[in-house]
Amino acid sequence: MTTQQSASLGLQAETKRSSVNTAPEAPPYCGGDTPARRPEFFTTVSSLLKDADGVTVAVLRIDSPPVNSLGSQVRVALGRELDAALSDDKVKAIVLTGTGRFFSGGADVREFNTSKTKVEPLLRTLIARLEQSEKPVVAALNGTTLGGGLELALGCHDRVASPEAVLGLPEVKLGVLPGAGGTQRLPRIVGVAAALDIIVSGDSMSAEKALRYGLVSEIVQGDLVDGACRAAAGMAKGVVQYRRLSHKPLGADAASGQLFDDARKMAARKYRGGIAPMHCIACIEKALSCDLDEGLAFEAEKFQELVNGDQSKALRHVFFAERQAAKIEGVSREETPRIDKVGVVGAGTMGGGIAMSFANAGVPVVLLDSTDEALQRGLGIIRRNYEATLKKGRLTQAQLEQRLALITPSLDYRDLSGVDMVVEAAFEDMGVKKSIFTTLDAVCGPQAILATNTSRLDINEIAAVTKRPGRVLGTHFFSPANVMRLLEVVKGDATEAAVMAGIFQLAKRLGKIPVQVGVCDGFVGNRMISHYTREAYFLLEEGATPAQVDGALRRFGMAMGPLQMQDMAGLDISWAARKRQAATRPAHLRYSRVADRICESGRYGQKTGAGFYRYEPGSREPIPDPEIEALIRECAEEAGIRQRPISDEEIVQRAIYALVNEGARIVEDGMAQRASDIDVVYVHGYGFPAFRGGPMFYADTQGLDKVLATIRGFHAEHGELWEPAPLLVRLAEQGGRFSE
Repeated sequence: MTTQQSASLGLQAETKRSSVNTAPEAPPYCGGDTPARRPEFFTTVSSLLKDADGVTVAVLRIDSPPVNSLGSQVRVALGRELDAALSDDKVKAIVLTGTGRFFSGGADVREFNTSKTKVEPLLRTLIARLEQSEKPVVAALNGTTLGGGLELALGCHDRVASPEAVLGLPEVKLGVLPGAGGTQRLPRIVGVAAALDIIVSGDSMSAEKALRYGLVSEIVQGDLVDGACRAAAGMAKGVVQYRRLSHKPLGADAASGQLFDDARKMAARKYRGGIAPMHCIACIEKALSCDLDEGLAFEAEKFQELVNGDQSKALRHVFFAERQAAKIEGVSREETPRIDKVGVVGAGTMGGGIAMSFANAGVPVVLLDSTDEALQRGLGIIRRNYEATLKKGRLTQAQLEQRLALITPSLDYRDLSGVDMVVEAAFEDMGVKKSIFTTLDAVCGPQAILATNTSRLDINEIAAVTKRPGRVLGTHFFSPANVMRLLEVVKGDATEAAVMAGIFQLAKRLGKIPVQVGVCDGFVGNRMISHYTREAYFLLEEGATPAQVDGALRRFGMAMGPLQMQDMAGLDISWAARKRQAATRPAHLRYSRVADRICESGRYGQKTGAGFYRYEPGSREPIPDPEIEALIRECAEEAGIRQRPISDEEIVQRAIYALVNEGARIVEDGMAQRASDIDVVYVHGYGFPAFRGGPMFYADTQGLDKVLATIRGFHAEHGELWEPAPLLVRLAEQGGRFSE
């Protein structure tokens, strides 16, 4: 049956069969926003009887907003309706679908590691009932179909989808694997290569891609349930062949060993120490040699191992922390300002990247600079960035031109008079920023929001030069701004809550993860990174090499070591901050001159071809440099420090616990709303391994009593800079956790 035929054929009578009403539990939370409060009773699964070509079809519809998650109540209701349909002699076929924009968002993540996961029927049980049904079952994928929702569909005898449907198995991103048969059924349906791509990447796919894979048999352009009922009726009448799943092993001919080797190498690069991707690959490989039942047992064993492990708990912590951080309470939708046109002042690296972020989201942007030369240079870089994305196949020529058309270059501040918001991305100098904000205050409309992309400077001081301090705030984008998802949103003393809500709403449109932070030097991320890099410098003086420091922290899971990171960012940036802080730095505190001496020699990192490492022309690969090791020894001698062997364990503890100790001070100071916000900042802005949950969650997993004991040891050995944070002391002594 073609797509056109299924769309044009109408169904006969439709009668409501039944529905299951249950008292609400906590709302499912498998993605998206937390739903509004539910009514006292709500429908979780409803059943309709439809007549399709003389065949009575039971349409079972999951109705559990916002994402139709498969929590315990939905499973009970679905099991009851499925049993009724299977036992009703009038019903000859079954269609399973969802409501709204979701077929099902999958399992309720909050039920992991709770007794609710054991409430019968389990998802595996439901899927087996669908698969073993003598009556044909067709899944009508009306929208987003993820995780357990897709596994539920895999148990059906056929799958049809709406054009808007999005499918995927994202479990690997939560440190687990598809645990309801996904690793065994998917390769039997789409083949091993496609299953590896879908499961190990965890990425979603369009309905068109699912059709090419053979995951769905049809994209229905008209009424989806109508098309699904026709397909089910065709099976019931024997006109259309059942797509029953083979339970036999796939066999060695289904995939080469090289395919699995390549998948493991890719996963090792992408997930840096994550074990879930490797377990996913092992389960898919098992399908070659085992029948379905044995493969399902192997998958269940691996799932339990992962879901009870620290990595999955950490990734789930980050999952919920991101959503908690992105909320602004107490502001109605009507109060939240809509931002539809923006301006960006400064066409340099940051300004250009910020302009691209807006254009990528379809937001028109006026890009302003003081000279035509700077403006044209910035526009040229933007075009080259888009062309590079085009060459990688991630952008079409039409999309490239559309995004460039959204960026309007300007040399005149008056062109910003009609924008809803301006982001200033000029040089990190307070005088420069005050001058720009004075001008913006004069030319922009009274309701326009004025934001500064500063990484350290005082937002209140900048706001004070305007007549609208309530509409001034900081938006600290991370470089490259068009790629990095983190956005530190800096709330000044006078910043209005509605303005914050508007920026958070905008951040979501841009695909960013916003986190509210307070006004202090460095806000959250850079305030903490100063302590992290401080310990790296001290470790160099005490006997470690740059390669050893960076290597130890990369093996811990960091995206890159602190010294390589400094080289990439530009050593002159942090040098300027240290010179600004010099006047207030207590003279008795230990201070390393290593980084300053490197800068004084004209080595600013990758952009000058030399920093802590040297770099070949056109390369970003760090090469250890004997000159730097000699410079470090000189600094140690001048400071009276006797060098010694240093273990990787000490490097990791001193670097990571420096983050933890300062993070505790930040929470106590109110510069972050909660410890989990700090974890979001570090995972998405500083390359902290997500499978460790962020620095604060990592400290929880180590035990705060043990962390405190180690920090007290550093305090005794290294002095005042290691004084334990009061919040850490209180929590450790009370048996508490940052995550509480």
